[in-house]
Amino acid sequence: MTHPWFAGRTPRILAHRGFVPPDADGIVENSFAAIAAAHAAGAGYIESDCHVTADGHVVLLHDADLSRVVGDPRPVAQVTLAELERLMSGIGGLITLRQALEGFPDVRFNLDVKTEAAAVPVGRAVAPHAERVLLASFSDARRRAALDAAGHFGGGIRPATSAGTATIARVLTAVRAHTPWMVRRALAGVDALQIPERRGPVRVLTPRLIDAAHRCGVEVHVWTVNDPLHMARLVELGVDGLVTDRTDLALRAVAKGR
Repeated sequence: MTHPWFAGRTPRILAHRGFVPPDADGIVENSFAAIAAAHAAGAGYIESDCHVTADGHVVLLHDADLSRVVGDPRPVAQVTLAELERLMSGIGGLITLRQALEGFPDVRFNLDVKTEAAAVPVGRAVAPHAERVLLASFSDARRRAALDAAGHFGGGIRPATSAGTATIARVLTAVRAHTPWMVRRALAGVDALQIPERRGPVRVLTPRLIDAAHRCGVEVHVWTVNDPLHMARLVELGVDGLVTDRTDLALRAVAKGR
């Protein structure tokens, strides 16, 4: 049975950390304004990242510390929610995971669990919204912990999930070895492969990988794609989703191709 997160047509456009329009003045990624801009542009899917504050709130921020976003070297885990709200107030505003889920009820979220400490709080927060959440992490252990927490606190449907780095490596090995049973075993319990097109000199995305994933009922999403011509080529290749910083261009490119 297909998870409700995957309802609707492909290719899916996932707004990467929300959407910062090119003419936006002083707005940063993963801010309240960026999430609102993605929603206003028509994004049905928003990709974001989860950290936990010093006082236990799940917030949408990508980096482990605040150096790049606000010039503060402290880790997110050492800063309180009130401090973060003050620091983010002039650059789009802080948004918590709870605010995102409750404030944008028609959006499906793709959430990257960034730390071990975030796994259970994220799972607890998304449990009431599991039908429109996909949980991801580079760490399979973190995403499974978040999934388990969502199941424990929700009791109903669990969130969808995408493969972590170790699972992706097993899938790639199995595809290259032409062993479909190994692919199926590696993808058990996985709904999507979310991958870069390349990792350094190694090509990750191939027609064979797409075909193998589709045979297992698993979608393939590629990150991060910002050029419309490149988007069109990937869609023609058969990918099911595009993670992009240019939600506006991606939505227009998809509409033109339909």
